[in-house]
Amino acid sequence: MSATPAIYLDYAATTPVDPLVARAMSECLTREGDFGNAASAHAYGHAAATRVAQARAQVAALLGAAPQEIYFTSGATEANNLAILGAARAQADRPPHLVTLRTEHKAVLDCCRHLERVGARVTYLTPDRDGLLSVAALAAALRPETVLVSVMQANNETGVLQDIGALAALCRERGVALHCDGAQSAARVAVDVHALGVDFFSLTAHKLYGPKGIGALYVRQGARALLQPLLFGGGQERGLRPGTLPVHQIVGFGAACELAQRALPAEALRLAALDAQLWRGLAQLPGVHLNGARAPRAPGIQNVSFEHVEGESLVSALPELALATGAACNSASGEPSYVLRALGRDARLAESSLRFSLGRYTTAAELEQAVAAVRAAVERLRALSPACELPPVAGRAVSGEAGAQGEGTWVRFQLLLEGDNVKEARFKAFACPHTVDTARWLCQQLRGRTRADLIPGTPAQWARACAVPVEKLGRLLVIEDALRACLTRWTEGATM
Repeated sequence: MSATPAIYLDYAATTPVDPLVARAMSECLTREGDFGNAASAHAYGHAAATRVAQARAQVAALLGAAPQEIYFTSGATEANNLAILGAARAQADRPPHLVTLRTEHKAVLDCCRHLERVGARVTYLTPDRDGLLSVAALAAALRPETVLVSVMQANNETGVLQDIGALAALCRERGVALHCDGAQSAARVAVDVHALGVDFFSLTAHKLYGPKGIGALYVRQGARALLQPLLFGGGQERGLRPGTLPVHQIVGFGAACELAQRALPAEALRLAALDAQLWRGLAQLPGVHLNGARAPRAPGIQNVSFEHVEGESLVSALPELALATGAACNSASGEPSYVLRALGRDARLAESSLRFSLGRYTTAAELEQAVAAVRAAVERLRALSPACELPPVAGRAVSGEAGAQGEGTWVRFQLLLEGDNVKEARFKAFACPHTVDTARWLCQQLRGRTRADLIPGTPAQWARACAVPVEKLGRLLVIEDALRACLTRWTEGATM
């Protein structure tokens, strides 16, 4: 970590472990502590089992559940898998039908796609433009053979909160089980699974200041028969999730849940105030959109789209901030955020989006710095865009451009001429950082060149000189086209 670490605004990705949680975990690691196997029938095992039982009660209390309804897993991803695949496996006599949202976490969507490959049928519903699923839309999707509906409570990208209680009431009426991914909501809003009426609820410790690698699935008492296990051997967790219990992680999870429950009322209000401060600062920029603005949202998660800036360049321009982005070049899939696309954002706007997720250690002063940094970066990138004209020059000049903002790369060059030579070259670009850096480098190479040898080399050579990844070579072709447009205008005598 650098001497001046970036301001951390990515709490929805993970949270630091609370010092009190770390202390509780350390008590279960060494010989002097409760390190035993919780399944062992001796004093060490009994001590470990006691710690696990206490943690189970702490997790249950956060959710308004009974301790026996909590099943420990390796995290929310496994909990989602257990709920979805486990419910499908319990219907071995017929191909099951499931319903979910297009805006769910990949841990849900990938489970559903796997089930489709083995014969299940899945309906993927599109929420409204604010990210909400209506009861009527869900009712229309249910079939006699529907066995499970899976809808997250707080969206991990936008923070939009679904009306889980209303959706659960419909599912109960139709005799369909409801699973809820609560990884983002458990530490941000008060949760009472019994009042909500859900059958299954997933959560994970590392979203609420606990350790990574531990989570839980709430299984409503009476709904256990609706699930089949995914793993076998050992019989732990009442046979639903076998494997030696990681006592230190479970203890940390329990401690984190107790701290979260205690802090929740005041913390929710504090995060809401910080949300308001953040949006007030960002909203002063024109062409800024708060995704899910009209929907109820979990405090501390804001997803904002910025018009007329390229997504990867925006993130690269903010090294002082640690946050998430919808930029395609920074995503593992190479695609813009599927959540924002489902909400109706076009690809360019989805890519030019930032998720600000605030947490326990976020301060008002940090947000003030963050707002200033974002506003400066956006204004600088918009000024660099070809949509903003280059200032007029004295003397002869030619210009040429290629690409378009809608295509993700748009470059314009202006060459100031002196006789038959380039005196100076300037550019504008709506492009990724590699494309911008290459255009800037080329402006230096163009000085002094004649019309006969205007273009200095090939895009492949530029890529080597500027360390451009091979997958971005196509963007350099746009630069080449813009230079060729300059050459054509120069040859035709169309100077400014």
